[in-house]
Amino acid sequence: MANTVVVYHSGYGHTRRVAEHVAKGANAELVAINEHGDLTEADWAKLNAAHAIIFGAPTYMGNASWQFKKFADASSKIWFTRGWENKIFGGFTNSASLNGDKGCTLAWLSTLAAQHGGIWVSLGLLPSNTKEAKRTDLNNLGGSIGLLVQSPADASVDEIPQGDLDTAVHYGKRVADVAARFSPA
Repeated sequence: MANTVVVYHSGYGHTRRVAEHVAKGANAELVAINEHGDLTEADWAKLNAAHAIIFGAPTYMGNASWQFKKFADASSKIWFTRGWENKIFGGFTNSASLNGDKGCTLAWLSTLAAQHGGIWVSLGLLPSNTKEAKRTDLNNLGGSIGLLVQSPADASVDEIPQGDLDTAVHYGKRVADVAARFSPA
């Protein structure tokens, strides 16, 4: 199995819970961006050593949280040396609305990965979009570019729809499986 790290910011705990499910599927280590948008040197070292990096951020006002953006800007030091080139990348986002401009955040996360010379992994699931579909189904929000999760504004972290959490586990496994194909033996 490839060495995978899930790096995320969570403002209220919901994105952290999703990150835990993604990490479970990927057998990955979690790295939390703190409330100031910072990582420790040890966390940067984990990211540099990883074969795969999965980005996770809440969608606030149509994009990732400012803390995640600060992390992204700080990664420019690595970009200059092409330190993450050819790594496998994936990403997920979470917001209160069913859509909530999550696609904008995922497009931005995939662009960040592309700027680093990375290889992006899509969700790889058909949407659950029939009349019989339920919130417990995989990919019930119909994502393609990455994982979409909804946490209703008045929901606790324990009330994230089960289908979204199950999709998170599936996506983590998918990213890790793709990374294993590209990792040195």
